[in-house]
Amino acid sequence: MYFRITRDSTELVDPRDMASFHVLCPAGLGRDELVNRVRADGLGELLPGDDHLLIPVDVIRRYAGDAVDPGWERDLAGMIGYASRKGWMSDDGSRVRAHVERTA
Repeated sequence: MYFRITRDSTELVDPRDMASFHVLCPAGLGRDELVNRVRADGLGELLPGDDHLLIPVDVIRRYAGDAVDPGWERDLAGMIGYASRKGWMSDDGSRVRAHVERTA
């Protein structure tokens, strides 16, 4: 699953795919525009260096909405567990780090 961020919107794409968690946004989207979009959509926070976001797990659930099946929570817990073992979670375990990928 990944978040697609544009100047105008944010969407969670393929929430059932737990194998790859990242953020995709246009290469031309500047730092300030990205920060503003992240704030406007309650997506978390952009970390220094502009290449990672910390996204609250509850935000992932909110964006997934009704697009997932009953086993999705179990799969999400597995993804969060993996991220935790890799050191990709916030200290309190409520937010997961996502790499920001830029597209042409």
